[in-house]
Amino acid sequence: MKQYGVIFDMDGVLVDSYQAHFESWRRMLKQKGRELTEPEFAETFGRTSRDIIQHFFGDTMSDEEIARWDEEKEAEYREIITEDFPAMEGASELIAALAEGGFRLAIGSSGPKENVQTVLDNLPSAHLITASVNGQEVTRGKPAPDVFLRAAEKLELPPAQCAVLEDALAGLDAAHAAGMAAAAITGTAPRDALAEKAEIVVDSLRELTPATIQQLIEDRAAVVH
Repeated sequence: MKQYGVIFDMDGVLVDSYQAHFESWRRMLKQKGRELTEPEFAETFGRTSRDIIQHFFGDTMSDEEIARWDEEKEAEYREIITEDFPAMEGASELIAALAEGGFRLAIGSSGPKENVQTVLDNLPSAHLITASVNGQEVTRGKPAPDVFLRAAEKLELPPAQCAVLEDALAGLDAAHAAGMAAAAITGTAPRDALAEKAEIVVDSLRELTPATIQQLIEDRAAVVH
């Protein structure tokens, strides 16, 4: 029997973290005398914190300053989500159904390892996720495929036997660059933009089933080959 895997992006897929990330950026940058607008934040959502800092301030900051700002921002974020953990609707149920169906499960996130651990510590059913990859384990962040390829290695599965669940356009590009099927959940990017990049777009994880995801994997493999 062929084995399949599902790799979950974390922010916006397992954790309804958009507002928490925006608030943590807003708090950190306010201390630096810089206001961040929501449209500016939305433009960069899904990228690593260091990428975002370089995007806005890269020409004026040293690597040491970028690293320090990154640590401050992520500490703010973890404090916010730990106070009232914002699990995505249907996430725990889908994880449980996939595990029962024999899927191997992983997290593939651009975030730091501490953020991934915070989710694993607080999300119901997270004990069923057997592997994780964070942004500190790869040299290139999304839209490069490195995070998802490393996750497939940890699951001991070929990329073609994996599906990625994503909410960000960069993540969908990374999934396809890795040779994987991609399912998109709305909330971060416009639906029409997601539809151009994903095999399926859903408004809730409750719309996905193990059978649906297996079919996505098989259909994409048939097209690619």
